Amino acid sequence: MTEGPGFRVGVRLALDWGQARIGVAACDAHGTLAYPVETISSASDLDAVGRRLRAIVAEYEPMEILLGLPTHLKGVEGAAAGGVREKAAWLVAEFPAIGVRLIDERLTTVVASRQLRAAGRAAKQQRSVIDQAAAVAILEQALERERNTGLPGGESVTERTQG
Repeated sequence: MTEGPGFRVGVRLALDWGQARIGVAACDAHGTLAYPVETISSASDLDAVGRRLRAIVAEYEPMEILLGLPTHLKGVEGAAAGGVREKAAWLVAEFPAIGVRLIDERLTTVVASRQLRAAGRAAKQQRSVIDQAAAVAILEQALERERNTGLPGGESVTERTQG
C-alpha cells in the first residue's frame, strides 16, 4: 500500500492493553505492513511494563503509540475505558516526545480471533497471540483511516490532556 495525501511517515506502535496482558504491534515507517511484536504478560505491574515498553520504544523508535480504547458497539466507552485513559496519560508522561492516540477497539479481538481461527489456530493456541493480533487490528484500523483521509486515527491524548 502506498502513502496517500497527508499520510505521516513514521513507525507506529499499537497496544491492546488488557487487565492481564498487553499485545504489542508495530508497522514500518510507510505503514505498509502492521505486524505482531510480542505480548507483555505483566499488564498490572507498571514497573515491569515500563521497563519492557522503554526497551521496545528504544528498539522501534516510534513517532506514535496507538492505544486501543474499549468501546461498546453503540459507540459509548466501556467500563474499562477509564483505566485505559489512565494508561494513556501514563504513556504520555513516560514518553513525552512520542504522540499517544486512543483508537476505538470495537471488535478488534473478535476480528483477531477469526483471523487466527482461519489460519488454523484453535482457541487454546490463540491465547498466546490474541492480544498481539488485536494490537495489529488496532494499528491497521488507524493506518487505513490515515491513508483514506489524511488524518491520524483516533483521539490525541496529548491534545486532550492539555486542552
